[in-house]
Amino acid sequence: MKATEKLKNLLMNELMPDLEEAIDEIFMMVEKEKMISLADREELEQMQEMHAECREILIEIESKEMQEEEAKELLSDLVDIKSKED
Repeated sequence: MKATEKLKNLLMNELMPDLEEAIDEIFMMVEKEKMISLADREELEQMQEMHAECREILIEIESKEMQEEEAKELLSDLVDIKSKED
């Protein structure tokens, strides 16, 4: 399997759903408490930025603009990040 395909699968099947779930949790908390702390707001903004970056990477992959070497590097970095979270 090519690195771009592996990266696409990681983004679509793990990272983006995890980000979406965490974003939803913050929104539910805000809805319940009717307020958001500065720390939660910053965390929400970071997660939304990461989600947007994931979408941009997927667009690059789909449009065949991403090189295999770049995909390998990103994949390696994301796997490292993901393994530290687990």
